[in-house]
Amino acid sequence: MGVEKGRCLVIVPAWNEEQNVGATVAEILAQELLYDVLVVDDGSSDDTAAVARQAGAAVLSLPFNLGVGGAMRAGFTYAQRHGYGAAIQVDADGQHNPADIARVVAGLAEADINIGARFADTGDYEVRGPRKWAMVLLARILSRVAGTPLTDVTSGFRAANARAIDQYVRYYPAEYLGDTIDSLVAAIHEGLTVAQVPVAMRPRLHGRPSQGFVGSAIYLLRSMFALTLALMRRPRRGSLEEVRA
Repeated sequence: MGVEKGRCLVIVPAWNEEQNVGATVAEILAQELLYDVLVVDDGSSDDTAAVARQAGAAVLSLPFNLGVGGAMRAGFTYAQRHGYGAAIQVDADGQHNPADIARVVAGLAEADINIGARFADTGDYEVRGPRKWAMVLLARILSRVAGTPLTDVTSGFRAANARAIDQYVRYYPAEYLGDTIDSLVAAIHEGLTVAQVPVAMRPRLHGRPSQGFVGSAIYLLRSMFALTLALMRRPRRGSLEEVRA
């Protein structure tokens, strides 16, 4: 797949998604606007990589499972090294609608990072119980940190311009919620701006995500802990200039 400087790279982190990744890649490539697609095969034990290549994506295979944070940092490193002006994460399971990619990327005209928000009066995506409490509280706190209203700071459907790509290459943690909360806080501390646009989520193509009250309660506690650590971390000024140098 050819690489053209300044184009948008769609990064698809995938772990054992052979049932979903082919359809997801095909749908992205079928969009009216042309995108380059990179599937980061995160140490899959199935045929995720082969299916992704057959569908038309470039594939970066990691030797073992690093989690979404590690996979995305590898993807952003690829984007930086190949001179992409923008990159966006699209999950392999089909929940992110490729038809919304253009709208999320277009928001980079106003901000360094643009989030496709699930809780912004679009679609019927619903979360209840402790998981919802955590998401609401996280959004309120990070709205104050960012200085702009945000409703869905845990969404992975987000775009980054070249400046944000540089920041993510330098710091994009692999630990729990690091790819959403911690990376966003670090970017804000570095002076990057954040915005959001409403998007509608879709059900997974195949498989079912784990849910339940106990799991949601654990999510609440762990997300608060992750946010506390992210806010306590001292930013390194001038780091973006170091990356570009």
